[in-house]
Amino acid sequence: MLDKKQENKKMNISLRGRVFTGTVVSTKMSKTITVEWERRRKIPKYERYERRKTRIHAHLPEGNEVEVGDIVRVMETRPISKTKHFIFVEKVTKEEKKVEDKPKDEEKKVEEKPKTEEVKEKKKPIKKVTKKKTEEKKE
Repeated sequence: MLDKKQENKKMNISLRGRVFTGTVVSTKMSKTITVEWERRRKIPKYERYERRKTRIHAHLPEGNEVEVGDIVRVMETRPISKTKHFIFVEKVTKEEKKVEDKPKDEEKKVEEKPKTEEVKEKKKPIKKVTKKKTEEKKE
């Protein structure tokens, strides 16, 4: 990735800010690709997540060949045009993408299981209220 930064500095484009990995959706514009990735947004009311997609336009420097369906990494840069604020950095192999996207929830689930067992043991039995006690309180 550092080599690409050096190449982009020759073109007077400074790379800074956010880095995203996504799939190329369109290459129809000249020197521009459309990249899309999926994200999860929490809906607090329903305590659920919804899947949303983010689409951006990224500058494709000359000499790079990208096809629809390729997984690429893009990085934020100065505004190149009205809609382009990102630049293509590199192609990512599918193996690298899988490693990045592994959810950390799996590790948390393993840790939470012993905690739930401890909580069950600490619960005390519920005392039932009989009618006699309620009648005595009324009198």
